[in-house]
Amino acid sequence: MARGNEQRGEGGQRRGRDRNAPQEERADSDIVEKLVHINRVAATVKGGRRFSFAALMIVGDQKGRVGFGHGKAREVPEAIRKATEEAKKSMIRVPLRESRTLHHDGKGRWGAGKVMVRAAPAGTGVIAGGPMRAVLETLGVQDVVGKSVGSSNPYNMVRATFEALKAQSSPRQVANKRGKKVADVLGRKADGAPVATDGE
Repeated sequence: MARGNEQRGEGGQRRGRDRNAPQEERADSDIVEKLVHINRVAATVKGGRRFSFAALMIVGDQKGRVGFGHGKAREVPEAIRKATEEAKKSMIRVPLRESRTLHHDGKGRWGAGKVMVRAAPAGTGVIAGGPMRAVLETLGVQDVVGKSVGSSNPYNMVRATFEALKAQSSPRQVANKRGKKVADVLGRKADGAPVATDGE
């Protein structure tokens, strides 16, 4: 019996450590992790119902890289750990203008969820709610306007937001595709004024 109590004690200590800040967060100080949604899932089995937890995590460096992941486990800390690992593996890079906003407006759709993101002038802040706000803040956008229409399911909203972000392109990327210089791509709109080419 004593041995069994020792094992349970060790297990309790392990679970206690999991509830603290993750080891990955301390090692990667530039990575920001946000828990967007956690859901309790019940599976009916012969002896009754078995509960597990599903977590949706957003990670990013607030410098133009962001990713999301989904994890499922019998305990919350383990579900969060799995979701965080998956999110770090699926990170994408999004070009930012002046390291504060998007280059142009964009739309994304996933299932019944639709989102729209718009570039905004300095001082606007992040005008978006729920999962969209978590994605944009983790990405490092400081001025943006976001709007979601349709499904409010966090999974659909996050995936639709990522679809909108994947469609973003910087003037340099457009110039490379067309075989032109950045000034040629933006020169007509600028009317001779200096053109900002920040944010690859």
